[in-house]
Amino acid sequence: MGSPELRTGLENLLKKLNIEYVTVEHPEVFTVEEMMPHVEHLSGAVTKNLFLKDKKKKGLWLVSVRHDRQVNLNDLAKKLGVGSGNLRFADEAAMLEKLQVGQGCATALALFCDKDQSVKLILDSDLLHGGHQRVYFHPMTNSATMGLKPEDLLLFLRETGHEPVLQNFE
Repeated sequence: MGSPELRTGLENLLKKLNIEYVTVEHPEVFTVEEMMPHVEHLSGAVTKNLFLKDKKKKGLWLVSVRHDRQVNLNDLAKKLGVGSGNLRFADEAAMLEKLQVGQGCATALALFCDKDQSVKLILDSDLLHGGHQRVYFHPMTNSATMGLKPEDLLLFLRETGHEPVLQNFE
């Protein structure tokens, strides 16, 4: 699942920004558990990504956290000021429209497709400040994993107009 053209677009943008990356190809995976055997040898933080909506205000949120973190949607909703119980998983149609990826492919790297910056990014602060050599995301497909240096991830996000909201998910 995912688009080779979009992955090429992502790679071209990273090259334009002089961001070096490493990529590991692997079988298509739909859960972190399926992915881990293919990436556990990598040095850095592997992520999991949740695409959420605020059921009242209809806002869209992409939450990127270290793969071993728990995300309590009620706690997160309170921290974001959307009210407890108001964060839900967004449907695949919204993800396809905004990030151009489907189920199992949610990734902060897809934010370059969100041209109107309508998706807000919640980023596990550990990904930027945890001393990781690289942080790993799907590159528009769930049959590969791409690693960027934390400072390059931040550069990429800012270049796409997505200043991350840092949260502590310990």
